[in-house]
Amino acid sequence: MTYELEELEGHEHLVSRVKHHDGLECDACDRLNVDGYSCSECKFNIHVACTFVFDKQEIVDHPSHDGHSLKLLTTGAPDHTDPKCHLCGNNTKRLLFHCSVCQLNLDIFCIADHLLGPEYLNMPWHPHPLLCFDFGSRNWCDFCNENYEGQGYLCYRCGLRIHEKCVVELQEITQHPSHVRHPLKLLTSGAPNYTNPRCHICGEDTGNLLYHCDICKFNLDLQCAIKSSPPVALSNMKVHEHTLTLMPKLISFVCDACGTKGDRSPYICVQCDFMTFHQKCARLPRVIHVNHHDHRVSFKYPLGPGDWRCGVCWDEIDWSYGAYSCSLCSRYAIHSLCATRDDVWDGEELDGVPEEIEDIEPFKRNDDNTIDHFSHRHNHMSLDKGGEESSFCKACAHPIGSSSSLYKCSECSFILHETCANLPMKKRHFLSPQPLTLSYHRLQRRWGVEICEACQQIFCKGFIYSSYLEENFDLPCSSITVPFIHGSHDHHLLYLKLENGNVKTCQGCGIDEKRVAIGCTKCNYFLDFRCATLPLTVTLSRYDDHPLTLCYGDEKASGKYWCDICERETNPKTWFYTCNDCGVTLHVLCVVGDVRYAKPKAMIEYYIELLSNNSSSRPFCHNCYCRCPGPFILRIRKQHDAHLGGEYYIFFCSYYCYIITKSKKEYSKIKLRCPPWRSGHQSQLMELQNDQ
Repeated sequence: MTYELEELEGHEHLVSRVKHHDGLECDACDRLNVDGYSCSECKFNIHVACTFVFDKQEIVDHPSHDGHSLKLLTTGAPDHTDPKCHLCGNNTKRLLFHCSVCQLNLDIFCIADHLLGPEYLNMPWHPHPLLCFDFGSRNWCDFCNENYEGQGYLCYRCGLRIHEKCVVELQEITQHPSHVRHPLKLLTSGAPNYTNPRCHICGEDTGNLLYHCDICKFNLDLQCAIKSSPPVALSNMKVHEHTLTLMPKLISFVCDACGTKGDRSPYICVQCDFMTFHQKCARLPRVIHVNHHDHRVSFKYPLGPGDWRCGVCWDEIDWSYGAYSCSLCSRYAIHSLCATRDDVWDGEELDGVPEEIEDIEPFKRNDDNTIDHFSHRHNHMSLDKGGEESSFCKACAHPIGSSSSLYKCSECSFILHETCANLPMKKRHFLSPQPLTLSYHRLQRRWGVEICEACQQIFCKGFIYSSYLEENFDLPCSSITVPFIHGSHDHHLLYLKLENGNVKTCQGCGIDEKRVAIGCTKCNYFLDFRCATLPLTVTLSRYDDHPLTLCYGDEKASGKYWCDICERETNPKTWFYTCNDCGVTLHVLCVVGDVRYAKPKAMIEYYIELLSNNSSSRPFCHNCYCRCPGPFILRIRKQHDAHLGGEYYIFFCSYYCYIITKSKKEYSKIKLRCPPWRSGHQSQLMELQNDQ
């Protein structure tokens, strides 16, 4: 995985910083998995410790080759020369020094003594000579894993870097609780190749510095050896009543707490026929709240006979192992590892904490027909049937149909669908490990743009769900439940939090999603939240009285299709709306637009007004100069202009077109879909995304 570009002193191109877990193979030496840089222009990788070669591109006075200059090559030894180093006989890598007159090749280790001078030190705890040097911002100490400046030691043979102050903490360990039989030796050049290179206790990469027993082939990293060694015994654990003892060795086992395999150093219970636990699972909480369920869940071992499926991943649970279950819902259970994920559990242990009954009712009921709702200042909203054609629900901003049940205020025009009025004040949802709270006034009282954290669309006034962490979710996204059944796919879809550069392509729009998605991993089928929450049917009175149906695309379709609203080509492989009576095809964005909770006269920020795009003459967009095809027009009032005879308005076909005219900094705050009605938009979008 690559990171942002930066300059590398002495190198002509920008390089990307890469971390040790990215599998970097250095083109200057033989070492693997060390922090370094990657250059896409030169197609090479280099460790931080090897970057000294760029300090001098040409050497004219090297003692091993007097009279001719040696030049740095980054593409390997020339084909007509011997690729071996002419001094040490080892194979050279892509970075080497070469004499074009004598066809001489030298690797960077043989050149290092001349480049850096004779000031090497021999330390008893390291087999190679060390160079005193000052740590900079790009050098990390292998002991403390920090890069603060200071005096230290560097080995160009094996890449060891260590602060001078850290050396005093390095010592032989005569006896360690995790390995009491033999003393442990300090190694500074990595784990021996005859052993498992990862720590035998925690499984992390040991790196250059580690403690080793050559009798047992036992490796211990610095974290487990010095900084936070795991206790030999654990008592009073939440998941088991007996004392658990650490077994510090490589051993295959199945954890009784979670039912998954392990390969090293479990905790065991001698009293219970050697029950085994992962080190992390031995510390599992007993009672927790998860965001996939309304009630508390408790750890239970064994879960007990039955056909159990996990409420998070929906895979089968082996009932002979431990899991979390709900005492109120008899068939609800969750895998131990699923229940304690960071995006599922809020991290609070509730064992012994009395459960408070939360008031989730959004209103006070006066009688069978009137309520006092939290979102409205007037009392006694009455239950009614149907509303005027021009009225909109204050919660979801959808029109009030003639057959809808609604709550209506007798003193003003405040109207709520009955279903919207009954939305709970608090709920738990998989989108956030924190509880979500229903809010209305929060949006009404704030100027600026609010976006849904799930679908990344902006919304105007209306009901939203918010977490303690200031995350906002609109009603369509926060109403999705898992497993999610969607007509576009035969299997149920599950929530996926995308991390570590994981990208999924949405089957609805073909756009890559990098944050969250709904999907079926078995079929490699994924939807982003915007497409997952699209209405299945829509009626556009401005276009046609017939209902429009969401069509899920046809990969076998041939020929061209055209949108009857913007009169531009549609892609039959992505989703579109169609009319079964008229046979027309329409872009999704031409039908629903790119603003949630959109209704006439609504305001975005404090100066952008939404107008219905239902007049016979549609205005031109101020950005793309196309006639506005979407359901709403964004209108902005401009101040007096002498040439235009006073105040005037400018129009935008979408919020995308408005934000694209602003600075790149403003665009970076909000990620919007490129409207399909102008091909030039896509190039603008890619330009801005590449700049972020």
